[in-house]
Amino acid sequence: MNLIDKKYIPEYSKQIGNKISDLIAQFDFSENKNNFDYLTKSAAVYSSNIEGNSVDLNSFMNYKLNNIKHKTKEIDEIKNLISAYEFAQTNKLTEKNLLNAHKILSKTLVSASNRGRYRTEPVGVFGKSGIVYLAVEPEFVEREMNSFFDFITELTENNLTEEEVFYFAALLHLRFVHIHPFRDGNGRAARLLEKWFIAEKLGQKFWKIPSEEYYKNHQQKYYETINIGVNFYELNYDKCLNFLIILPNCFISD
Repeated sequence: MNLIDKKYIPEYSKQIGNKISDLIAQFDFSENKNNFDYLTKSAAVYSSNIEGNSVDLNSFMNYKLNNIKHKTKEIDEIKNLISAYEFAQTNKLTEKNLLNAHKILSKTLVSASNRGRYRTEPVGVFGKSGIVYLAVEPEFVEREMNSFFDFITELTENNLTEEEVFYFAALLHLRFVHIHPFRDGNGRAARLLEKWFIAEKLGQKFWKIPSEEYYKNHQQKYYETINIGVNFYELNYDKCLNFLIILPNCFISD
């Protein structure tokens, strides 16, 4: 798929794209270091929750507030993801840095030999009734990711409108999940990458947007709209708009 193609932008603009600048203008980006740190922790908690982590934001913040020494795997999982966000906030979005971010966030998810490395085995996504999606074969992952980052480089170097930034950020998120390049941690990495791209194009303050929280609160729709084909070769991106229009809604309070 050519990620640079703007094939779906006209319809995207009709559905929500032309409202994005107004939504951004109304969002509270007030500068506050404590607020920034809190929102980073919040993003990591909600992103972990999407993957089944049971520690909610209130419990995690009270854990931090009371400096509780006893740790669990779920707490460590969130703390590792926070560290990955902090790494991304101080580094450019490159293939090498994404691999480093995965190495950080996946410490409790995969063995040391699989951290920060593309998978070498087949993977599928399974539901209650069996396999839902079969990702690209492992021998083609590196090729797909090299192409993926060629697109990111081009997008990073081009001037984009705010509408286009959000459009491409969500499309990168979707494509990344479909490639499923890692043994585990793909969803967390995809949501991190999406926000990383937005912040690189529009500024550091965009790390504050509550995209992970919105995806968590609309988790069923999030997963339903990611599913646009039963395997990597039968993906129908003509159905991608239902996923792409979710992201800008994070500016709108439920």
